[in-house]
Amino acid sequence: IQFHPTAFKNPPDEEPFLISEAVRGEGAVLRTLDGHAFMPAYHTMKDLAPRDIVARAIDHEMKTRGDACVHLDVSHLSEQFFRERFPHISEYCISKGVDVPHDPIPVVPAAHFTCGGVVTGLDAETTIPGLFAAGEAACTGVHGANRLASNSLLEALVFSRQALNRSVETGMHRHEPPEIHATWTTGQHNQSLEAVRIVNCRDALRRLMWDYVGIVRTDDRLNHAKIRCNVLKEEIDTYFNEGHINAQLLELRNLAQIAEIIIASALTRKESRGLHYNLDYPHLSNPPKDTVVQKNTAGNPEVTLRTVTS
Repeated sequence: IQFHPTAFKNPPDEEPFLISEAVRGEGAVLRTLDGHAFMPAYHTMKDLAPRDIVARAIDHEMKTRGDACVHLDVSHLSEQFFRERFPHISEYCISKGVDVPHDPIPVVPAAHFTCGGVVTGLDAETTIPGLFAAGEAACTGVHGANRLASNSLLEALVFSRQALNRSVETGMHRHEPPEIHATWTTGQHNQSLEAVRIVNCRDALRRLMWDYVGIVRTDDRLNHAKIRCNVLKEEIDTYFNEGHINAQLLELRNLAQIAEIIIASALTRKESRGLHYNLDYPHLSNPPKDTVVQKNTAGNPEVTLRTVTS
């Protein structure tokens, strides 16, 4: 999971609003709440360091000082320039009571992109005939251990076109869907599922992943996360198998499965590389290896490391 270093500090129940890295590109400076510019201590590029390094630096400063956020100082920019260059950011900040560029912007890291996904070839084909994947859902191999900023749209466009061309070339788009012989059945339940149960499970999963599988990881936290995630999955699967099928439960079930895969992958990788930073294994392994997840015979995710080939 890639963490965007600078999201506006909102309450937990509000959607994150990203403060573009282009703001730092215009010279904005990250400061602690008492005004200290801290990025020179973390990287020679200071506030223009790669986003994973900036996110870890902000996380470290917040945890060390006990602060709820850091400040993004844009006071060197004129009001006219900032509002013309960043109209949406300016409008959002003002709506939150922050008078930019005179006031500093309160920011925190936030989960951003899923890096990796379903493994594909150069034509966006997966190992399932007729199934293609592109964009954030796919692992195309073009990013490596850290997604490059602004490449996501280009990647999605290129591989979507590859998928289309391959589908037309093989005539796959004209195939009739296979006949379904088996029927899917669920248990019978006479009472509707209380919405509060889904909300509580989702909140618990979100807190679990942020606190134990976040920007900086340790094997101890990851092992605790694995145990707690399994408990949540069992509860969610119980609701699912009882027949409480709705969009919110299906989304929650998907989130729990992805959380399980992320935890399993993180525990398998005994190094720190790109977006994955583990205090127990701070160095790179040699040679580099891809993390590959497949279902085993029991239907559970099984993680292996595969040497990267060019």
